[in-house]
Amino acid sequence: MTSPAARTALDLTAELPVGSLEDLYRDLHRHPELSLHEHRTARKLADRLRGAGFETAEGIGTTGVAGVLRNGDGPTVLLRADMDALPVKEETGLPYASEVPGVMHACGHDLHVTWLAGAAEALAAGRETWSGTLLVVGQPAEETGQGAQRMITDGLYERFARPDVLLGQHAAPGPVGLYAHSPGLIMSASTDVDIVVHGRGGHGSRPETTVDPVVTAAYLVTRLQTVVSREIAARESAVLTVGRIEGGTRHNIIPAEARISLNLRTQSEEVRERMLAAIRRIAAGEALAAGCPREPEVSVGATFPATVNDADTDRAVAAVHEEVLGAGTVLDFGPVMGSEDFPHLAQGGIPYSYWFVTTTPADVWDAAPGTDLMEKFLAVPSNHSPHFAPDLSTVAPGVRTLASAALTWLAA
Repeated sequence: MTSPAARTALDLTAELPVGSLEDLYRDLHRHPELSLHEHRTARKLADRLRGAGFETAEGIGTTGVAGVLRNGDGPTVLLRADMDALPVKEETGLPYASEVPGVMHACGHDLHVTWLAGAAEALAAGRETWSGTLLVVGQPAEETGQGAQRMITDGLYERFARPDVLLGQHAAPGPVGLYAHSPGLIMSASTDVDIVVHGRGGHGSRPETTVDPVVTAAYLVTRLQTVVSREIAARESAVLTVGRIEGGTRHNIIPAEARISLNLRTQSEEVRERMLAAIRRIAAGEALAAGCPREPEVSVGATFPATVNDADTDRAVAAVHEEVLGAGTVLDFGPVMGSEDFPHLAQGGIPYSYWFVTTTPADVWDAAPGTDLMEKFLAVPSNHSPHFAPDLSTVAPGVRTLASAALTWLAA
């Protein structure tokens, strides 16, 4: 027997304006905007929300958008999409590829905005079928971990409504037609760390008069790989990535300093603190061994919290998704090492459900090497790849997942 939420969702999305939504997606993909510069994207979303009857505001937390539709008694449900693009040069070859040099929607946020606009319009058009308050949020700066908190600090909930439940989704690699839920931990915490190694500069012909920070930084890069392999138990998940190493200006100049940028992925605060302590210890030890004139500077930068679904909330959404999208379409991959700032919206412990929608085009998936799901998953373009290109056939299903999730609480 189909639940009221599933029946209503199927009715409201039976005749989606797929062509119009695809046009919106192509337009957003052509015009990507970096974090906190999503002015055009925000305007596009706000215009559609106003057209659907939402009370709408722009400029929240710099470039955030919010629209509220109050529709009688009932809970307040928040639907969220992030809007920012990445500093990636697109290599998809799509006819609607990015027209902004060096900037690309390589993470699918253009698709997220399209899904959100479609769900908001469908729910507004069918408001006689549900009761409550719908809060729709276009969030800036997810990629830098700033946007959600900036919107909260700027009074999002005071200006509109404090939600009773938060709902969000993300495009992911995988064969079109799967919806990944985890009733608990689904995404890891992320921590950026910067290290400055101080040496003593000089001429490349006289290294004995210097303390070369580049050599020390190179030792550090190698030694830091042992933090996970030798200091974290095999049963615990963690990743340490050196994303950048910089030092020097000319071939024959030994610089006075070198810089290293790291990213940590962890699934518990205890492991995160252990890794930070190890990084500080190793950096200090290598600098001491090299005779550096002063200790290295180790600073913690952007931090994303772990994304932990409320189990009951996520199970309820997953059940409706299987009704709406079909048996066997919902699965649990378990937690991934990616990170999100979505939990910052859960101020004061608001329950939430966050899930993935697979988007790899069928021809790309079929051509990928491997014989099982995970082998192919590792072979197809992933988020942040210059080749990441979601299939347009996911536009309608992604609208249905958001709409049906909202109706789990709003359906009469």
